[in-house]
Amino acid sequence: MQKRAKINRKNIAKHLMSYQLNLVAKDLDNALDDNWAQWTLTVEQYEQFRQYSIKTLKKVFRFNTNKAKDTFRWFYRHFGLSIDDKNIEK
Repeated sequence: MQKRAKINRKNIAKHLMSYQLNLVAKDLDNALDDNWAQWTLTVEQYEQFRQYSIKTLKKVFRFNTNKAKDTFRWFYRHFGLSIDDKNIEK
């Protein structure tokens, strides 16, 4: 059984990118090959990603909640996928 790499200050951005892409069944290799700007998250996926990211930022950087939320907003503006619920089957 292979041990997962510990999330730290050096690799948290890559980890959060991977987590976000994993929500839409993609990985970083796909992002380099495909047009990743067309991929979107649903509102539920975004909320899941937001909650996970804030919790992880608080743990890794020992941020308080407000600082973690500010950092997440910055990260998502620069690296986040668009949110689109138009294509959801009901």
